[in-house]
Amino acid sequence: MLFALVSNGTLLTPERPDTTVPWWSFSKTVIAAAALTLVRDGLTGLDDTVPEGPFTLRQLLRHEAGLADYSELADYHAAVARHDIPWSSDDLLQRLDAARLRYTPGDGWRYSNVGYLFIARLIQRVTSLSLEEALTQRVLAPLGLTHARLAKSRSDLQGVDMGGAPDYDPGWVYHGLLVGPLDEAALCLDRLLSGDLFPLELLRDMQRARSLGGPIPGRPWMSPGYGLGLMQGVEKGGLTLSGHTGSGPGSVVAVYRSVDGDNTASCAVFQANTHEAVVETEVVKRLSATLKAST
Repeated sequence: MLFALVSNGTLLTPERPDTTVPWWSFSKTVIAAAALTLVRDGLTGLDDTVPEGPFTLRQLLRHEAGLADYSELADYHAAVARHDIPWSSDDLLQRLDAARLRYTPGDGWRYSNVGYLFIARLIQRVTSLSLEEALTQRVLAPLGLTHARLAKSRSDLQGVDMGGAPDYDPGWVYHGLLVGPLDEAALCLDRLLSGDLFPLELLRDMQRARSLGGPIPGRPWMSPGYGLGLMQGVEKGGLTLSGHTGSGPGSVVAVYRSVDGDNTASCAVFQANTHEAVVETEVVKRLSATLKAST
């Protein structure tokens, strides 16, 4: 298990700081941040309908757009396990019948990687940049992160600790897979939620979460919710968490921040061949200890 901690804005010595890992769905937080810079700059609106369907950017960011998710396709998982060449995004959308909404936008909630594919397309369309260029220029560089990057092919994963899936093809992550050191993941979230990228009103929008009900069995969440690219909620010990968990073949990563009075702490944890509960529980333990030591 690898981890990195940030206490009151200061990076504590990470374990194996040179190790690059997949950020899995923490990439969604970075993609959401890039989309919100477009809103900040007046290039699009949170409640503007996007060309891909009768839903808004806010609904896409919060998984309220009515879209299905390709994780429900058995053929998708079989193709990944066989190490097939990734399908084109258009082929994927056709296989999923993605144009058929599963509920009226805004009336429900369903986690959807397809929604973040559409957000990535919006970012590229509005900026006239590749996704990697846009994420670097709008989020990573302004937050002082120099080693995180987008992995687009198997060759881009050379030297990356992929846990139990060394032959994985990042093309199967249709919204884009960021890889980078854990310390940069922790710093990214800490600086983002400290207000280094957005005005306060937009930061509040990002953290305004839709409640997803009661406890998640086996995981530390007591009252989970989802904001704009952020998993949020209260865990069993009473900490309020903001961040994202991500999992893929062979590994899990969890990156969260918590605030206690004037003290803040951010933690990123990565482990191979495990499940979300183990990594999230470790994050909570380290955040609690760090905040306690700061008081």
